[in-house]
Amino acid sequence: MVELLQIWLAKLLPEQAESSWLILCVLVSGLAVVLDVVLRAVFSRLIKQTTKTRMLWDDLVLHAINAPLLGYIWLLAGFALLQILQQHFDIEVLADDNPLPKLSFIIIGAWACLRFLRRMEEVLVEPGMVSKPMDPTTVSALGRVFRIIIGIILLLIVMQSYGYSISGILAFGGIGGIAVGFAAKDLLANFFGGMMIYLDRPFKVGDWIRSPDKNIEGVVEEIGWRQTRIRTFDKRPLYVPNSTFNSISVENPSRMTNRRIYEYVGVRYDDADQVLGIVDAVKAMLAEHEAIDHNLILMVNLDRFGPSSLDFFIYTFTKTTDWATFHAIKQDVMVKVMAIIEQHNAEIAFPTTTLHLASMPEPTEAPA
Repeated sequence: MVELLQIWLAKLLPEQAESSWLILCVLVSGLAVVLDVVLRAVFSRLIKQTTKTRMLWDDLVLHAINAPLLGYIWLLAGFALLQILQQHFDIEVLADDNPLPKLSFIIIGAWACLRFLRRMEEVLVEPGMVSKPMDPTTVSALGRVFRIIIGIILLLIVMQSYGYSISGILAFGGIGGIAVGFAAKDLLANFFGGMMIYLDRPFKVGDWIRSPDKNIEGVVEEIGWRQTRIRTFDKRPLYVPNSTFNSISVENPSRMTNRRIYEYVGVRYDDADQVLGIVDAVKAMLAEHEAIDHNLILMVNLDRFGPSSLDFFIYTFTKTTDWATFHAIKQDVMVKVMAIIEQHNAEIAFPTTTLHLASMPEPTEAPA
């Protein structure tokens, strides 16, 4: 293409034949600048139009191809300038059979795919962009997987273009994969454990989790490919291999719907006549309490004869799951229970011991 342009320019301007290479360089650079300006203006107008629509795919595609297409124009201009300089100065920087010019299109395509994936990750987790945002942890994991796939495909294409046998590499990779699998079974177990966390989603970043099987409790800060970082409540980082979660039970209190109030209150045996009235009053108070979830079970019943008290229990659930708010509600309930007991002229029992003495015979008068 460059040779044809030089021949055409030499015929058009025979007196400028010696400086035709310089004129071609200026023309190629000017054409690249014009195309850059025109494409920027076109993309700017298209982006303004697509933002007015509710469809997201046009925005994603424009964002993905904007910068790669402009970069590809300048890359082609650079290859053209390099060919002009090679022919004029009789040097060979880039051979004719070099696959780099052809691979540049594939590299630009991979760049566009990566930009598309990155933008899609942002869109899928943003509440205002989609009707039902996805879990950020899952979106991040899937994005990593697709980026790795794109990188591997690009690497294989580049190696094949430079004469390396892909079939031999794949065969060697199959045999080597077996050896690596035996040598790094723990690493692979952690990798697949992380994949199960991403797919099953028993917890996500920001959740408070704990395990009854292991001494694990805290807030999840990061879910990596090999390990999960948990911040315990004393602010210490705890690093747990992902394979551990395949063999233990995990409790996720962050996903609770309510918090439970389950308390025993003891009344003195001397106030036995007032127990039923107290129980009914406490139940009525909880039924009217605005912070108690009345759609769930609510129980207040005399339950047992204690060593020094008549014990009734309170079993109910709050609407909130916030830890600090829950304790404020629980405190309010307990204060009201104490007031109800006092209103019935009764008292909360405390451990007491009653000593019964058998009747003693009167002392006889001592002999003189």
